[in-house]
Parts: sequence; structure tokens; C-alpha cells
Amino acid sequence: MKTKKYMPLAAAASLLMASAAFAQSRVTLFGVIDEGFNYLSSAQTARPATGPVGHSQYSLQDGATGGLGGSRWGLRGEEDLGAGLTAIFHLEGGFNVNNGTLAQGGALFGRQAYVGMRSDALGAVTLGRQYDSVVSFVQLYSSAAQWGGYIGAHPGDIDNLVNTHRINNAIKYSSPDLHGLTFGGLYSLGGVPGSVGRNQLWSAGFNYSNGSFGIAAAYLNARNPNLSFFGTNPNNGTTVASNNFGSAGSATAPEVNTIQAGYASASTAQIIAAGTSYQVGAATLGAVYSNVQYRGLGNTATSGPNPLGYRGAAVFNTAEANFKYQITPALLAGAAYVFTKNSGAGGLGHAIYQQGSTGLDYFLSKRTDTYMILVYQHASGTDSLGRAAIANIMGQTSSASNHQVAFRLGIRHKF
Repeated sequence: MKTKKYMPLAAAASLLMASAAFAQSRVTLFGVIDEGFNYLSSAQTARPATGPVGHSQYSLQDGATGGLGGSRWGLRGEEDLGAGLTAIFHLEGGFNVNNGTLAQGGALFGRQAYVGMRSDALGAVTLGRQYDSVVSFVQLYSSAAQWGGYIGAHPGDIDNLVNTHRINNAIKYSSPDLHGLTFGGLYSLGGVPGSVGRNQLWSAGFNYSNGSFGIAAAYLNARNPNLSFFGTNPNNGTTVASNNFGSAGSATAPEVNTIQAGYASASTAQIIAAGTSYQVGAATLGAVYSNVQYRGLGNTATSGPNPLGYRGAAVFNTAEANFKYQITPALLAGAAYVFTKNSGAGGLGHAIYQQGSTGLDYFLSKRTDTYMILVYQHASGTDSLGRAAIANIMGQTSSASNHQVAFRLGIRHKF
């Protein structure tokens, strides 16, 4: 009888213990929906032998191509393991709000997907599909990350500062915050049988922020970038016959990413990037610099096609100056200028891309904002395909001429 008497108490105690254990675990649903109206002054419809053909374009676009950020949803979770140690995971997938299709080439969790451990004292180690160190540390100093959006990115997103490319099969370390200093690194295994180095990628960087001043720098090195860096989405080509950098177009299709499309045969891609900002009252001045090199051109055996017979290296130098002003707590204004120069390779590809942008962002609440972005780009010289350089604002169809204007009026909601 005594046993039966205490059974309800034991059951209640068990439930309380289980509740306490579950309270140490947490899973959060989150997301962003970014949609807007876009105007493009010139959008190619075809690239016949006589030259590019195009017209102005009006469209609704998801934030992934024209706005402040791609629409997405995700789950993040953590479990307190005690002694300052936490198990963590992050699953995040992009989608096109206009038609409901998956972004990032159709990947379910194409933005990020990783699991790992975090220590309060030592930092975090995570494994999966992740962002490289250029994105993790330098991106926040660019105008694109603050108010300029995808169309305000550097031409061709040459330095990946709007994370066009995610890194598969990656092991990543992220330090704790050490009085304003954070640092980390990433290594991606190539996974090629019999070759440790083929298709591998690594990056490292740091950021220091102290009140009104911040500075960051990062480095990335990708072997066989046509596959390891540009080819990380399900719809990308998986063989050296594929050109994941871009396309020369045809009589029925426009050119794609002419800024870099000719360099798919590079053995190595290297990115060095740095950014800084300084705040004075409501105003913030910022600057970003990047050096991008496609080395060992002509590697058709393990990298990609080389129709122009390039050898040596192609080098891009990009400088950005940006400014933002907090007009009111709810209204932000910004302006930026970007200069990109391609040194070319084999006597071709000497091109200059100049871009100016401005934007306004008004917050209706903590989670909802409306915004406007205006971008102008001008190209001169010879592009990577050996043709007269054309303008190509990031995320948009290539222009049919050497200049292009993009305008966006958008709305974004976070949940």
C-alpha cells in the first residue's frame, strides 16, 4: 500500500526532472521575406554574333536577386550540456517568394546547414555547409550588407561579399568575443579520391570592433574554384566541361557574368579583403578593399573550360567608399562608390567597372521595413570573354551596353 501511495509522487518528480532537462534545449523558427518592384534600364535578351540585344525591364523580384537579402526560413537550436558547453545546429533554406521555388539551385537548406559544439571560453566548431571568413568578418563593412542589397554588391560579387557562394563540406572555427576581437577559420575538404588537395578550400579572418571604430580582414584560397567555389549548388555543373563562372550567351540567350566567365580554367582562386568603418554621431564612414586573383589559368584537366586559351593569372582590385546617415531612429540613408579594375590575362580582359549607389531604409517596426535602392554601373575596356565590356549589376540580367541602371522599391519582414 505504501508503494502505491508514493507512486504518484514519484511520477510527478520524474515529470519535473524531464521538464527541467527539456528546458535546457531550445529550437527557434526564423525567417525573412523580402519582395519588391525592380526596374532595369537594359536587360539582354540574346547575344548574337552582331552584338548584344536588350530592352528595359520591369519585374517583381525576390530579395535574393534585387533586394536587401534573400527570402528564407530556418531552424536554429541549442542544448546546454553543462560546464559552459553547448550543442548547436543551424538549418536555413532560401526560397523565391514570387513562385515558391527553392533558391540556391534547389537545395532544401541551401543557405546554411551545420551542426557543432560551442564553448563559452574556447569558441565554436561547426561542420556542414557554411559561410567563408570573407563573409563572416568583412561583409558587414560593405554598403551592400547595410543598405545597398544585392544590386549594390561589387560587380560580379567578385569577392563574394554578398555570399553568392556557400562552402560545402566545411569545418569552421569561430572564436568567442575577446574584448571586441573575434577571429576564425574554415577548411573545406575536396573529397576527391586519391587527391587531398583537389577542390579543397580554406579561409581565415578577424574583426575588431570597439565603440565607433571597426576593422576586419580575411583571406580565402580555393583550389579548382570552378567546382569547389562556384559549383556548390545542386544545379551547377559537376565536371570540368561545365562553366560555373558564367556564360558567353548565344543567339537565343543572354550573357551571364561576363566579368569572370572567361576564367573557369583557373587552378586557384584567391581573395584578400579588408574593411573598416568609423562612426561620428549619426554618420558612419566606411571603406572596403579586395584583391581577387584567378591563378594558373589553362587548367582544363581539373578545373574548367578555357575557350580563349588563357595562361597566367587574372587580377581584380576593388575599392569601395561608403557613407550612411541615421536621419531618425527609423530612417537610414546611404551612398557608395565602387571601383573595380581587371588587369586581364593574355592581353585580354583589361576592364574597369565603376558603380554608384544610394538608398533609403525606413523601419515601420522592429521587424518590418520598406526601402529604396538606386544603382548605376558603367563598364569600359575588354571583359573576360574578350569582348567590349558591358555593365552587369549584380543579380540582374546583363546589360546590352556598357551602362545600366537598376532601381528597387521593396518591403522586408523578419520573423
